[in-house]
Amino acid sequence: MTTPTRFQASESGGLSTDMTNAWERDGFLILENFATPEQCRALLDRAVTLIEGFEPGEAPSVFSTTSTTHARDDYFRQSGDKIRFFLEEEAEPDGPFGSVNKIGHALHDLDPVFDAFSRSRRLAAVARDLDVAAPLLLQSMVIGKPPRIGGEVTCHQDSTFLFTEPESCVGFWFALEDATLENGCLWAIPGAHRGPLKSRFRERDGVLVTEALDASPWPMDRKLPLEAPAGSLIILHGRLPHLSEANRSAKSRLAYTLHLIDGATRFAEDNWLRRAPDMPLRGFGDLTEAE
Repeated sequence: MTTPTRFQASESGGLSTDMTNAWERDGFLILENFATPEQCRALLDRAVTLIEGFEPGEAPSVFSTTSTTHARDDYFRQSGDKIRFFLEEEAEPDGPFGSVNKIGHALHDLDPVFDAFSRSRRLAAVARDLDVAAPLLLQSMVIGKPPRIGGEVTCHQDSTFLFTEPESCVGFWFALEDATLENGCLWAIPGAHRGPLKSRFRERDGVLVTEALDASPWPMDRKLPLEAPAGSLIILHGRLPHLSEANRSAKSRLAYTLHLIDGATRFAEDNWLRRAPDMPLRGFGDLTEAE
């Protein structure tokens, strides 16, 4: 396999047999034209509006996957049920809105534009065809990758951070702008979702730590770039190793990510992400029986 398999999204959002076979084989699925240009523009405009209302002095957190300083920061630790802003590692604290690394982690619950997009009939159909018995929307982020300073995201598995027993995490990654080799597209290691979970990012004695589970190296010689035109949905298995490189180009690479878990599983109590008791996880509502 030298290039990733690609599909055109269906009108209903449902997955064909060829799609589910590719998902089971590779641990990812690329569905082009899932979101319309109008939907991408609405999410981009809303993200810009949120960023323009953000005061950098409010956010002490710089987010980086190459260090763990944010893990000691209450602003990050308490963001599971809020909308908060995280700066790029190379950004100046008083820099422009283009210095934002990401916005997270409850856009799907707290912002009406992202809520409406996240709880669509078509996404419910995808979750159904992935055999997610009781889908719950757990975490959402706008990821910026701003021009020239967009940081690297090191190779990781989403279940490291969003662990359930049994594992059930699924990532929906939407390209709001073209994601290319030039501006830091996703890379993944096809089939490596069948390997072990390498680590857990969890709370231990009141401190967030990364606990190693398996020390074997990633088979990086098998990684593939998942370039994606705007409007594409890339679905990621919770154990799939994936990454993205730094964006040194003059083009931004905005994306929206939404993570689901299965409500039929147990969400680990030592996960970093916490929600207030009065803000329980929700699914797709009355759309779970989507066509």
